[in-house]
Amino acid sequence: MNALAQFGRRRFAIASAALAAGLFLIGPANAQDRVTLQLDWIPTGEYAIYYNAIDNGFFREQRLEVTINRGQGSGDTIRRVAAGTAEFGVADIATVMTARQRSADSRVKAVMPVYTKPPHSLFVIRGSGVASFKDLEGKRVGTTPGNSHQIYLPLLAAANNFDPAKINWVTTDPGAMGAMLINGQLDAAPFFQTHQYFQNKQAQRFNREIVAIPYANFGLDAYASTIIASDAMLARNPALVRRLHAERQKEVLWAKADPRAAGRIHNRHRLQIDVDDALGSLRIGLTFVFNDVTTRDGLGQFSAARLRQTYDLVARTQQLDPALDPGGFVATGLAPRSGS
Repeated sequence: MNALAQFGRRRFAIASAALAAGLFLIGPANAQDRVTLQLDWIPTGEYAIYYNAIDNGFFREQRLEVTINRGQGSGDTIRRVAAGTAEFGVADIATVMTARQRSADSRVKAVMPVYTKPPHSLFVIRGSGVASFKDLEGKRVGTTPGNSHQIYLPLLAAANNFDPAKINWVTTDPGAMGAMLINGQLDAAPFFQTHQYFQNKQAQRFNREIVAIPYANFGLDAYASTIIASDAMLARNPALVRRLHAERQKEVLWAKADPRAAGRIHNRHRLQIDVDDALGSLRIGLTFVFNDVTTRDGLGQFSAARLRQTYDLVARTQQLDPALDPGGFVATGLAPRSGS
């Protein structure tokens, strides 16, 4: 082999080695973190906000590969996130505050608000004789473990003259409650108002009408759903939360701008929820994301005053320590400042 050929081969080998080294260095930097987002309920249309982030690449932009799991209620979500089987979850802040004080296995914090106003309500059938909270005494009301509707009910009881101890609670799967209400197995069922549109469509097939009794109409004004992470994960990888915050800004603003497209995306991921049902739920859900609280405090931001107001309500209903600093239930300083 002549000297020129040997020189060429050496240059090729050096270049190949450099390229391989470069790819080795670049690979981890560009690698996606695989994370699980544990929902708090069945993935109906209001969760289109999360699914659009998959299809629009918002998760990918933050180097996140996200699996979304259906939920069984806030209490179950908290247990899964605390145990490390999901990096993030959606859970009501009332359940977070209560579980954190009552169980050493519930070390999670809220990292951003989802609903800055409460969508809690009880669904009843028109003409059933249940038209107010007082009418619930002696009736069968569905629930799930750690359900935030049940947590707040004692607060409403004092202001609305009824005794929650006289309610017959029926623990059931969240996916069964709507059908149980429609066929008369339950007299009332706890749902977010986001579910009324599609649940009522089901009821109309049986010549029934679902009516919502909103908690907000009877004195509840507080934070509701939040995204949570475990203490362990927050200590180990706070940058992961920052990336989720940045992604969250895009997903909610995109859904607000084009809810119909978000409904179509949700239908592609959850074929059992048709586009009209998804859109009906999403439009209601967006009112709890974008409102005067969000305008005042900023998207994805906790307000110390509203956090205190929320904790005072929860502490009264659950006999928790009223002197605790509610800032201990949230992880702040990880969100970008933004408008609504």
